[in-house]
Formats: sequence, structure tokens, C-alpha cells
Amino acid sequence: MFKLIFLGWLTGVILSLTTAALGSFVLWRRIASFGDTLSHSSILGIAISIIFNINSFFSLFLLMSILAIILAWLETLLPFAIDTILNIISHSTLSLGIILMSIISNNHRIDVTHYLFGDLLAVTKYDLIIIVINSIIILSILYYYWNYILSATINEELAQADGINIFYARLIIMLIIALNISISIKFVGALLITSLLIIPPATAQHFSNSPENMVIISILVSIISVTGGIIFSFYAHTPTSPSIVLFSSFLCLISNIRKYFFYK
Repeated sequence: MFKLIFLGWLTGVILSLTTAALGSFVLWRRIASFGDTLSHSSILGIAISIIFNINSFFSLFLLMSILAIILAWLETLLPFAIDTILNIISHSTLSLGIILMSIISNNHRIDVTHYLFGDLLAVTKYDLIIIVINSIIILSILYYYWNYILSATINEELAQADGINIFYARLIIMLIIALNISISIKFVGALLITSLLIIPPATAQHFSNSPENMVIISILVSIISVTGGIIFSFYAHTPTSPSIVLFSSFLCLISNIRKYFFYK
């Protein structure tokens, strides 16, 4: 059993290191819809890669980077929350992607479900190496810009007083989220990568008293979710990624129940 699930489990653990940190910023900035927007736009990115016969990573990252730049720019201009625009872009890109897929499906064999749901247990050593390199790049950027991005996220007024460019701080975090999703989505699917981005930080916020503490707890919750979900899927013969998502959601539910009954 261990040999069968080890590569998939290790991939999930490594992904947890980046998604937990990035997801914490998503929650602090209240843009949980951003991950969904990027994952939905992946269908459009895949369709573009097929039409122009280019590597799916390049089309996904280019499209998501453009969306990230537009959203970071709009955030500086709009006097209201960006969630409405995120939802409009999310459903528009998804619809356009599905339309393009239906047009080109007559000439190409397309497995969209692989990009949506993935198969963590089908990850190869080569896939793992790519994800490790991606994680090292993202964690290095986060480590270098941690105080810069954190200040702009937690308290914009104070950050501006300290001379921090809010637009660039937002752009950095959005671009590395786009990078993480565009690389990981091919191997683990949009469902798993976006759930690891949102659910573990949502669970960890009930147990943390500082940003750094929240990231660490998010990583632990994410690793527990990956481990529990994989074990459950192995014995129950259920799809791996949905099992991990449900296990993560269960932990989030337990944390909310605990908060409701014991910390009123």
C-alpha cells in the first residue's frame, strides 16, 4: 500500500507548503473567489493550447497572469469589493472555454476531467520534480517578500505610509498564485489545488494568533487532509482528489463547531 500511494502523498505534502501560505493571503485579502476564477479559466487556457498547438503550461500561465494583472489593477481603481468581478470573469472564461472545447472536440480527443479532477496517485517522479522546483521558487519569493506583501495585505494605510507600493504587492501574490495553479493543475486537477488553497487556511484561522502561526497550522491541516483523503480513497475505492477535498472540508467543519461551542 505504502509504495502505491507514496508519490501521490509526497506530492500533496509538497503542494501543501505553497498552497497553505498562498491561501492564507487569499483569506486575509478576502478574495477566495480568485482561486476559483483561475481554476475556471484553466479550461479556456487548455482550449487555447490545443488551438495553437502549444504547451498547456505556457497558455495557462499566460492567461492566468493576464487575469492577475487585470484584477490587481482593478483592485486599485474600484471603490467596492472585487468579488463581483471575480465571479463574472470566472463564469465568462469557463463558458468561453467550454464553447471552444465543443468546437474543437471533433478534431481532437480532449480529456477535460483530467484537468478538473486530476489523479494524485498517478503522479510520476518527473511530475514530482517539476512540482518541487515550482514550490522552491514560490517559497523563495514568499520568503524574500514576506514582510512587504504581509504589510500591504494586513494594513494598507500603514503599508502606504511606509512607502510600500500596494499594487505591486498585490501583483506579486496574484502572480505566484497563478504560477502555482498553472503548474499544479495538470497533475492534481483544479478541484484539489483550489481546495488546498482555501480550506486549510479557513480551518487554521480558528487556532492561530499570528500570520506566521496561521501559515504553519494551515500546512499541518493540509498535510492531514492529504494523508486522510488518500488513505480513505485507497480503502473505500473512491476518487483521490474529491476524497481529499471532503476530508479537508470535514476538518474545517469540526473547527467551526469547536469555535461555536467552546469560544462564544
